[in-house]
Amino acid sequence: MGDSATPTGRRLRIRVVVERCVGHARCAAVAPDVYVLDDEGYNRTAEKIVGAEQRASAIRGQRACPERIISVEDIP
Repeated sequence: MGDSATPTGRRLRIRVVVERCVGHARCAAVAPDVYVLDDEGYNRTAEKIVGAEQRASAIRGQRACPERIISVEDIP
């Protein structure tokens, strides 16, 4: 799992265990530029690639998830 101390300049892979999302929507509340919800408030994006400039938002959304179903990792 990545964190804010990881070197920047890389792309990040975000993975969500979508079948375990219960719709708290906290990820999108703190990082709407990274996490997009469906019409019912669930994160249905199993995997997404984002640029290093979205690192802080990606990690903020990961940490906000009460189910801990989001992982953020560097793409080598």
